[in-house]
Amino acid sequence: MQAQVDAVGKETVSGNVLIWFLCAIAFLKVSQKIDSFMASLGVNVGHTGSSMLTEAMIATKGLGGIRNFSRQHFSGGGSRNSTNVNANGGNGGAGFGGGFMSGGLAGVVSRNIANGAAKAATTPPDAKPSSGMGAVTPGGVGGIGGKIYSSSVSKGGSFANNVISSIATGNIGANGSITGDRASEALSSYMGYSALEEGAKNIPTFSNVEIGGGRITGTETSEEHPEGISFGMYHTAQYASPDGAHTTVHAADGSAWYKQYAVDAVDKSPYMAPDGSIAYNESIVKKLPPTPRRKDRI
Repeated sequence: MQAQVDAVGKETVSGNVLIWFLCAIAFLKVSQKIDSFMASLGVNVGHTGSSMLTEAMIATKGLGGIRNFSRQHFSGGGSRNSTNVNANGGNGGAGFGGGFMSGGLAGVVSRNIANGAAKAATTPPDAKPSSGMGAVTPGGVGGIGGKIYSSSVSKGGSFANNVISSIATGNIGANGSITGDRASEALSSYMGYSALEEGAKNIPTFSNVEIGGGRITGTETSEEHPEGISFGMYHTAQYASPDGAHTTVHAADGSAWYKQYAVDAVDKSPYMAPDGSIAYNESIVKKLPPTPRRKDRI
């Protein structure tokens, strides 16, 4: 330090320290703004601004993590065991530059969080740990993204609703589907019920829900249907208007869905009559009307 002072002068060194200090303060202020934004999405966040020493340690740790990441993946002296570059297109290839690192480090973090959130939504609660990249970690399914999703979906936050929307309207083969208790919670959030104030009335509950591929099905229990009734919802951009009575409802993201409830239908159960012929017992049951046709198949 003294050598640097002797070389460039006290004023220059002091100026550099002041610039670094101002940058650190700016970084921490941005972090506080991010906290406020995340809280507006219904996500639990930590509190910044408790003490300058703590904030400096956080800033140093964060910058150190970025530095180590860059050394590992991009420096000539990095690990030779990493297959990220070669597996994604090699030097100058579009695979790595336009894929994993598209948008820079911020893009990597954003996609990692989004993928973790989607994994948390589509992984059944009773899923067993698996090996490899898809392992269920002690911190929960989906890592940080999964934790953010879980916090947001319980409050009907826009982060969770955006994740649910991408799965609800996406391809099941590529994005999977949401089922079980996670789907019931997701639908309550997606339809805006979770964001209602405590004590709100006439809020339905859902069970046996499946979300994905432009379709949402399940059982709805409400004051109007206290014993529960089957329903089907079909994304208006992907499905034609269904036959029979239906309504159009809107989700929290503004998307429109056709909605139908089960209607009375005749159920025939065959049995052997005394004379050896086949006869039928008929009864009235509630059944969903036939699924409307997808627009891409008309």
